Amino acid sequence: MSEATRIERIRQALDAGLAPTVLELEDESHRHAGHAGARDGRGHFKVRVVSEAFAGKLPLARHRLVYAALGPMMQTDIHAMSIVAQTPGEAASA
Repeated sequence: MSEATRIERIRQALDAGLAPTVLELEDESHRHAGHAGARDGRGHFKVRVVSEAFAGKLPLARHRLVYAALGPMMQTDIHAMSIVAQTPGEAASA
């Protein structure tokens, strides 16, 4: 599977699950060459998601929402993910 396809699948899952107003996604797999997660074909990603779905939720609950939106890809495509999860109000004041 090409990385562009993987990135697009991640983007589609997050769009469908969280309806973000901002979604920034970066593949950082190249920085982890030789790491166990890289050897088994899963990638390392960095994501910034701005969504109303995070309103009133603590950071751990926000991360769980991201993981839930990604579903099985967390087991098959993603080894690690750095997450910034904000509400639109938080993003505007940052």
